[in-house]
Amino acid sequence: MLTYDVVVPVKLLAEAKTRLAPSLDRTARADLARAFVLDTIDAALAADRAARVIVVGDLSGHVDEVPNGVVVVAEPEPRSLSAAIRHGIAEARRIAADERVPASAGGRPARSHRGIAVLLGDLPALTPQALDAALDAASRHPLAFMPDAEGTGTTLATAAAHTRFEPAFGADSALLHRALGFHDLAHEVPAALAERMRRDVDTVDALDAAVRLGLGPHTTAALAARDTPAVPDAHRPDAHRPDAQASSRPTDSTRKGAA
Repeated sequence: MLTYDVVVPVKLLAEAKTRLAPSLDRTARADLARAFVLDTIDAALAADRAARVIVVGDLSGHVDEVPNGVVVVAEPEPRSLSAAIRHGIAEARRIAADERVPASAGGRPARSHRGIAVLLGDLPALTPQALDAALDAASRHPLAFMPDAEGTGTTLATAAAHTRFEPAFGADSALLHRALGFHDLAHEVPAALAERMRRDVDTVDALDAAVRLGLGPHTTAALAARDTPAVPDAHRPDAHRPDAQASSRPTDSTRKGAA
């Protein structure tokens, strides 16, 4: 089974999710951004196809909340999403090179056959099952991506082992990824799982949609603490989540082989 080193870029939390204003103040936005990242990380750690999770960027003040098994590296200066992603990909390749199996009888060391995936950290409805389904579909293509719910952005981009990987996250990234030869995974993942994989959160409407899908425990707690009016009464964080047992179960993150 092909597995992936999963790179999660994290924007400076104090500056994150500005499009949730004015519904939420700066502190509430930072708290939610942190919760989104932690739920995304938890889902990735529990996914069978994720060999390692590498976080690039700002988790300052929250290091004690980062699960065991996650590699956290500082974001390079000057800060940008593209720079963080490039740095994370380079770190994944460096770790893979350091782990190469020594060759026997004087031969060359065996190369890693793990792929690399870049996963955005604002997917609070993501589950391990949804990520596994997306990575399973991606494993059939040298380059692949998952468009966001609106169809214009990207939540996941992947590359097979030893494949040149230069994803194009940012404005109109779905169009750019198609032009660069990335395979669109939107119709290769079961719809119910694809919804969770595609539901990033930048706006209040997107947050409402994520709540309807069911949230991870960190985002659920953050919303409950704020009692934010962005959440419809029928979908409050304490509402029943069908897959809560699967997505919030304790994980043995040490199996991911963190450095």
